Amino acid sequence: MKTWLIFLFTIVCCPFLQSNAQSGLPAIGICTSFSNDSIAAATGFTFLEETVRKILSPTLSEVQFREQLHAIKDSHCKIQSCNVFIPGHLKLMGPQVNETRILGYVDSVMQRARIAGVQLIVLGSGEARKIPEGADRAQCVQQFIALGRKMAAVAAKYDILIAMENLNTSETNFVNTLAEGNDIVTAIHHPNFRLTADIYHMLRENESPASIEKAKAVLVHCHIAEKDKRTPPGVEGDDFRPYFAALHKIGYTGHIMMECRWDDPAKQFKPAFDYMSAQLREAYAK
Repeated sequence: MKTWLIFLFTIVCCPFLQSNAQSGLPAIGICTSFSNDSIAAATGFTFLEETVRKILSPTLSEVQFREQLHAIKDSHCKIQSCNVFIPGHLKLMGPQVNETRILGYVDSVMQRARIAGVQLIVLGSGEARKIPEGADRAQCVQQFIALGRKMAAVAAKYDILIAMENLNTSETNFVNTLAEGNDIVTAIHHPNFRLTADIYHMLRENESPASIEKAKAVLVHCHIAEKDKRTPPGVEGDDFRPYFAALHKIGYTGHIMMECRWDDPAKQFKPAFDYMSAQLREAYAK
């Protein structure tokens, strides 16, 4: 009887599981508080991206961290990535850089990331990475590259990836395009320091999808939102298909996380998920 049930399960379920595994589509995730986990999972999201500040920061006591850890372990969506990495007061370039303090902070975050099952930390942190006014830009860039290698070495101890993202010029003055990010990550040249393509910021900077193709060797993660007001996909009807087509061309099957302004998750999650899914399937079908 038991053998017959296993056989029946295989006949009924395996075609679905196989087609899902072979779809080749990136997983659609969402950047939001894990308090929205149940809504996100019911919508169809499979991955949720939280902030370092909320669940991994050294400013959290051990008791607080353990409380958060229980919530993470019980979540319906997998929490494998975090953003909001470096606080603004910890400068990554210029005369105020304190490498010992930064690397100590990174080590603490990475320790907790491994415990929590977080595999990737997005390095946005526009204020922390801003080139100070009056500073020599070329020197600051070399300073960041050297520090990036040291941060990557710390991350490697815990098998975690740091994935730097492009931010538009209203948020920082360093790495405003994916192309610039590709240059910096390539210069750092460390397997634990990779690149996030933020399509929202690419749209804000009018950057071509071709930059995605050029970043194939180092691109491991994506963020997305609509261009004008950072609204969820479908609100203004933005066409992401050229960017998805570029991802498809390089064989990208990682995560694409919606990093949007949410007013009412219960009402907004499902339309955004459906809208983006349709464009993604269309782009990857070609």
